[in-house]
Amino acid sequence: MGVDITPFKTCTLDCVYCQLGRTTNKTIKRESYVASNDVLDELRDVLSRGKRIDYITFSGSGEPTLNSNIGEIIEGIKSITDVHVAVITNGTLLYERAVRDAICHADLIIPSLDAVSQEVFERVNRPHVSLRVNRMIEGLKCLSHEFTGEIWLEMMFVKGYNDGPSEVSRIKTIVSKINHQRIQLNTVVRPPAERLATALSPEELDGIKTMLGGKCNIIEEFRKKEQEIYDTDTRTAILNLTRRRSVTVSDISNSLGIHRNEVIKYLRDLREKKIVRIVMHCGQDYYKLADEPHKEEL
Repeated sequence: MGVDITPFKTCTLDCVYCQLGRTTNKTIKRESYVASNDVLDELRDVLSRGKRIDYITFSGSGEPTLNSNIGEIIEGIKSITDVHVAVITNGTLLYERAVRDAICHADLIIPSLDAVSQEVFERVNRPHVSLRVNRMIEGLKCLSHEFTGEIWLEMMFVKGYNDGPSEVSRIKTIVSKINHQRIQLNTVVRPPAERLATALSPEELDGIKTMLGGKCNIIEEFRKKEQEIYDTDTRTAILNLTRRRSVTVSDISNSLGIHRNEVIKYLRDLREKKIVRIVMHCGQDYYKLADEPHKEEL
């Protein structure tokens, strides 16, 4: 079960491959974006329904460690349930002792490691101007020696950005100095922030897996079964909007009064089922029914 504790696209990075689009608030400043009690009250409500939950996972539409309350929220979760807690983070703030301490009570931490040289880091992740990859790596090393739970490293490879043999070799060297239980390899399988960000072939991913060694698993996200969307009223309302005219994520969010992140989840499901498609106009993505006549521009 995902827990989203930062505003939409509030992040330390602006990755070329991000499926949620460009970062609108690139920052390294940690703030109390949501009240801890509000999050815990919602979790109590969900837990009371008796659904099976494997992990309560901090991820979502921004970098979760930017929320200065994350440690308090994790401790609160531990006081009300035995469900394991996972934190999916880009790892950029792990050089701060306060951040490492805040997430130390989680059971699983999944930090990103897409690059280990500053040049490639800047090219693929487009970090906040103050961030340096060497500092990030040192924070990750510290975490791996302090944290008593499991660490799974996640690496997103983008064709022509960070998949070169020299960068992969450097990644292997760094990874050998980090205590971890698993490496998850991924590539661009959903519409990215930048159209030039494209996927590696299965053979190319297999080659990287071979280079990095035995702890690697390739995440075949295009085969992963997505959680079903059960609110048929919301789904129908979105389809009715796309039937009347081409609409943006903001159009749908404002019209139906639901969060952008929820809209994106519905649209992702509808696109994968080829019910809606995207049409570009003036650099903006518009959504319309897939069975309407195709036009390059509106």
